Amino acid sequence: MADPVISFRGSHLAFGNRTLWHDLDLDIAPGEFVAVLGPNGAGKTTLLRAALGQVEPTAGELTVDGRLGYIPQQHADDSDDMLMRGRDLVGFGIDGTAWGMGLRGLRHRRARVDAALAEVNATRYASSPVGLLSGGEQQRLRIAQALTRDPSVLLCDEPLASLDLASQQLVVDLLDARRRRANTAIMFVTHELNPVLPFVDRVVYLAGGSFRVGTVDEVMTSATLSELYGSRVEVLRVGGRLVVIGGEDAHHCIDHGYADEIETSRGTMKQSLA
Repeated sequence: MADPVISFRGSHLAFGNRTLWHDLDLDIAPGEFVAVLGPNGAGKTTLLRAALGQVEPTAGELTVDGRLGYIPQQHADDSDDMLMRGRDLVGFGIDGTAWGMGLRGLRHRRARVDAALAEVNATRYASSPVGLLSGGEQQRLRIAQALTRDPSVLLCDEPLASLDLASQQLVVDLLDARRRRANTAIMFVTHELNPVLPFVDRVVYLAGGSFRVGTVDEVMTSATLSELYGSRVEVLRVGGRLVVIGGEDAHHCIDHGYADEIETSRGTMKQSLA
């Protein structure tokens, strides 16, 4: 097996008396798609921040072998910038807000920006004001921004938030295409597992200072999540989708069109438990 690109060994992270996780052993392999789930405040984003070196684990070891790319979530108020062009946003992945490089450096920078824009099919947005682009188009540019570093790992912090279904699918397809093309590992924080369900290799589920790591079938079960939350949680499969009912801030993942099927499934489950 290939060496992991990120490795947590006996990792413990706490803020004062509040423990986010303890004794975490987790290896992320090249090309692996790992979904990070859990309620608000469980430590999902903090797990990414630890990998980025922004937060130091309280104990244990954390090893990162390779370049990291970071993709943030799309906020509704991110569309206000009418001065920044698409290529400016992508260029921040190379130099942040630093300016003043020489002519040779500028040519190299431009080539990297152009290559990243082309990889996500966003060349046509290069000169467009970011504020005129849709949420999905802006996220396309943020993926390009992360790709300017040619990352071994993409750390994605709820990149589907505030996006419509079509834009969510676009983002997921772009990430999976990069993974298959360059064997780039993906750590994907999300409250909605279903859009990435066909691509996920493993799940890291954080809740109440504990965690579970495994395949979707191993982790996303009524028994496992009930144990993790310390209360009854139902996991249903409806129309090829996962529906989690119960638990603090659980991932309901309910499309309105499935409401009747969900109620029928719940009734069947309750009868079988009686």
